[in-house]
Amino acid sequence: MDQPAWKRPHAVRVAGVSDAPQQRHIPNLASIDLNLLVDLEALLQYRHITQAAQHVGRSQPAMSRALSRLRGMLKDDLLVAGSRGLVLTPLAERLTQMLPSVLDAIRQMMNVSLAPAQRRWKVTMAMPDHQAVVLLPHLLPRLRERAPHLNIVTDSLLGGALGLLEQGEIDFVVGQMGAAPLGYLRRRLYADSFTCVLRHNHPALAQEWTIEGFAALRHVAIASESGERFGEICDGLGKLGIPHSDPMVVSNVLTAAVLIAATDSVLVVPSRVATRIAAMLSLAVVPPPVKLTPYEVALIWHERCHRDREHRWMRGEIAAAASAAS
Repeated sequence: MDQPAWKRPHAVRVAGVSDAPQQRHIPNLASIDLNLLVDLEALLQYRHITQAAQHVGRSQPAMSRALSRLRGMLKDDLLVAGSRGLVLTPLAERLTQMLPSVLDAIRQMMNVSLAPAQRRWKVTMAMPDHQAVVLLPHLLPRLRERAPHLNIVTDSLLGGALGLLEQGEIDFVVGQMGAAPLGYLRRRLYADSFTCVLRHNHPALAQEWTIEGFAALRHVAIASESGERFGEICDGLGKLGIPHSDPMVVSNVLTAAVLIAATDSVLVVPSRVATRIAAMLSLAVVPPPVKLTPYEVALIWHERCHRDREHRWMRGEIAAAASAAS
């Protein structure tokens, strides 16, 4: 049966001895000159004040003062005189094992110029699939050569893309945009004209290509999920006042291309997109019989990333790939 505390025998305490291990006082980092770690690294390596001073570009008296400050900061002699020069204390020997990894981590943290080829990182790009068909075949080989550890993630769902840029959920948007809103930046990648895609043996190809015949065809349209209308493809018939039936709306350009190959429908897309899908499915590409407003593709990002070195490098790579696509 347990005894009440007041009946238990008192433990005998020896002055100056505690059952618990002594707690080392951990100084506030704000009170420490981290430059001293560079001096400490040299002192532990050379075990010679003059040589350590020469290594870091200090004078011998300055290195002596640094050693004195280190001794006070770490509450240890660190280096003491021996028969063959300075020798390390046990704490200094432990620091010799710890310090290289600590300084390497700090150097990597401050090395903002780390080459893209050496980094493992991810870039997320929101773009409509018809622009991915044009841009990615030129972009991915460049990145595979220049940044082999870079993982590219693309998303064709552009709804709320501006908010996702601001929140850092995505890094870039590729699509249509006029003037960039406040807080966002825009870079023109390329301009394009619209063209028509039909199956290679479409009956319309054997006839005169007129506005009336064009309007009478069943049109296929690609849906845009974005309220910002980044991914919109529009053949402009409604704006031109040409009577036509409602288009068949599909989710992506490859589905549209397959429908065009199997039906008597027509698809209006940017010329670079048309060239790609026509080559894959043996489609015919013909200019529209009406004048359609040119199509411009832009790269959009948020100002939070504007000065970031890696982001700036990636913008250059995307622009170079877009130039090759042109």
